[in-house]
Amino acid sequence: MKRRIFLQKAILGTAGLFTATNYSAFANLQQDRSNSKKIKVGLIGAGWYGMVITEAALKSGDVEVIAVCDVDSEHLKSSADKLEQIQGTRPKEFIDHQEMLDVKGLEAVFIGTVPHWHALQFVDACEKGIHIYCEKPLSYDVNEGRAMVSATKKAGNIVQIGFQRRQSKAFSRVKELIESDAIGKVHQIKAQILYSPLPGDNTVQAPPASLDWDKWCGPAPKLDYRPNIGHKAWRLEKEYGNGHLVDWGIHHIDIIRTVMGFQMPESIIATGGIEVLKDKITTPDTLNVIMNFEGCPVVWEHRLWGAGDMNSEYNNGVFFYGENGTIFATENKLILKAKDSKESETIDLSNPKMQDEHVANFVEAVKTKNKDLLSCTVDDAFLSTATVQLAMVAYYTNSKVVWDDSNQTILNNLEATKLLTRPYRAGYKRSQV
Repeated sequence: MKRRIFLQKAILGTAGLFTATNYSAFANLQQDRSNSKKIKVGLIGAGWYGMVITEAALKSGDVEVIAVCDVDSEHLKSSADKLEQIQGTRPKEFIDHQEMLDVKGLEAVFIGTVPHWHALQFVDACEKGIHIYCEKPLSYDVNEGRAMVSATKKAGNIVQIGFQRRQSKAFSRVKELIESDAIGKVHQIKAQILYSPLPGDNTVQAPPASLDWDKWCGPAPKLDYRPNIGHKAWRLEKEYGNGHLVDWGIHHIDIIRTVMGFQMPESIIATGGIEVLKDKITTPDTLNVIMNFEGCPVVWEHRLWGAGDMNSEYNNGVFFYGENGTIFATENKLILKAKDSKESETIDLSNPKMQDEHVANFVEAVKTKNKDLLSCTVDDAFLSTATVQLAMVAYYTNSKVVWDDSNQTILNNLEATKLLTRPYRAGYKRSQV
């Protein structure tokens, strides 16, 4: 393909979002809000990101936060203080999410807790018929995710999962280019996030006085407290965050699935280890995964050490390798290079309101009772979440994982199959699929 033709295809028009039609419908409903009834919402998990999504919802002008829940009294007080300042009314404060779900008039909840709590809180909200916005990953293990999908189908509630990169204009443009054959058939995709984390204090100590560590651990194993696995720092702990691919890389895997229309990979292999951060983290700081989707493998790579990519511009993003060209994309831009060209073209498509739009999308769906407006349903979020969970299963068992989609299980691999379900701690009961 000639470079001129290739780049002309790249700059044709402005692609809509993945939900372009849906978002247009959403935009047409933004008028005359001042007299409309506000949706009564509650927040479960009132720390950093729980407040990010809740404040995004308040920007829509369509919600009132009437309750917050957190097992850290400092989070609880500071979030209630801030919400009172923003909206003029103070939400009720709870430590137990089940008590919060009984608040009269509660219509929707935002779940911003650690992943090992998602399933229990999600299913409890479904049983109350409450609408849900839940952060990613959907669940800690695969069978939790299946139970969450089942609970939503039974409840019939409106559910959005927090894969906000589905609002990225850059990846929307990538989808348009690939579908218009701008780079020819895509034969391989590679995603990576290369950086060097700064692990916190790993010394066993008493938790902060404000934090109920036992309740924070919930159904997960109760490890000895240390700052390196507590608030914000749990992501590289196997028992809580399950590692870099599940926590951060999942965004790239979800957006690849969305761009390409993939379902689940047919098989996965993974290799890696803890090469540099021994005694600091419990998930791999070095990981290479091949996810064999139908017709096109997706390669994941991360190194949580060293200098990253030779070109730092490529440290965080996705490469789409086509017969006639290559696209590298991040959430804010894309770089295109034709097969026979020495030059590349950069297209900046920043969308700083990506998170706000994703939350507003959910709010509008609840307000209009229209599930068709949703950008990321629980069913679709399950596929992205299960994909990265299976990658970690392949890593932990050092084996090839073959996924039987019709039966939602792993084929001919007993050790890997066992990891589809993690036993809960005494006092907590799993929801059945």
